[in-house]
Amino acid sequence: MSQVLIESIEAIIVDLPTIRPHKLAMHTMQHQTLVVIRLRCTDGIEGLGESTTIGGLAYGNESPESIKQNIDSYLGPLLVGQDATNINACMQRLDKAAKGNTFAKSGIESALLDAQGKRLGLAVSELLGGRVRDGLEVAWTLASGDTAKDIAEAEQMLDLRRHRIFKLKIGANEVSRDLQHVIAIKRALGERASVRVDVNQGWDESQAIRACQVLGDNGIDLIEQPISRINRAGQVRLNQRSPAPIMADESIESVEDAFSLAADGAASVFALKIAKNGGPRAVLRTAQIAEAAGIALYGGTMLEGAIGTLASAHAFVTLHQLTWGTELFGPLLLTEEIVSEAPVYRDFQLHVPRTPGLGLSLDEERLAFFRRK
Repeated sequence: MSQVLIESIEAIIVDLPTIRPHKLAMHTMQHQTLVVIRLRCTDGIEGLGESTTIGGLAYGNESPESIKQNIDSYLGPLLVGQDATNINACMQRLDKAAKGNTFAKSGIESALLDAQGKRLGLAVSELLGGRVRDGLEVAWTLASGDTAKDIAEAEQMLDLRRHRIFKLKIGANEVSRDLQHVIAIKRALGERASVRVDVNQGWDESQAIRACQVLGDNGIDLIEQPISRINRAGQVRLNQRSPAPIMADESIESVEDAFSLAADGAASVFALKIAKNGGPRAVLRTAQIAEAAGIALYGGTMLEGAIGTLASAHAFVTLHQLTWGTELFGPLLLTEEIVSEAPVYRDFQLHVPRTPGLGLSLDEERLAFFRRK
């Protein structure tokens, strides 16, 4: 049997509208931009991947434009002609030749896994060791910034049985105003829902000391990245004194970051994101570090579309325990799709397909319409 080689890798920028503006501490999203990866092999099989970030360069070191350029100019050419079935060798080749670029690498690794799954007739979760569940509890982010609107939106999600975990994006406003907003929502929802906050590094340590105490005292279940990722000592101090668990997100930009955070005791929960670790296989290495250190896990998102969301989901369904659930709601934030089979959300969960690969195919007409010219 002849060897299967990688024939081409194409990176396509796609701009999709969202149901509403999505407000973060550092940026307000008016739409979402995806980078779709198409990896074609000499056996005729195509693998799909996705590299998606938030807000251009407002969130991290990679933007959609830089992801596409680096795949087109550097990462793609490194893999053309390589064995498409040896994912390990392909990713090691990229890591040796290119530092960082975890978002771009994640999309490529997802595409390699999708192609191999299709080739073998296996879901990606089976390539990653085997699933232990078929669905994942999914949180919804309330990010309008308007208290009444956020309460109404949460009530609607509960009625639809779509979400019972709600994360509030705060940190852009004055601290006392944000606290009032969060506490009002928690009081309205009561014990019917879990309410968490994501500060996106919006506070300094002095603000966070008081705010974390107030949030914990008012029933907030989880506080995500309250202070700067570079203030490691401050993160350790907050983790020791906050009545609500502290979750690291921006602090984890690599598997090595996860090890360092665990060694320092800087967080009691890790947000897992395939894009920030370099792919589904890489994020499972971070999960193993956390599990060994007794750190709880949460399946995070970069608000990916269907392809990136299911790439994450196939990794997350293999984990022994996801104490804090996931937030793989990215496709639900979009008003348009570029895949033929939209992900299925029901009974508070995302259901992960068992079909070969990621379980998706592109809608070529929609892709052509929304791709950036």
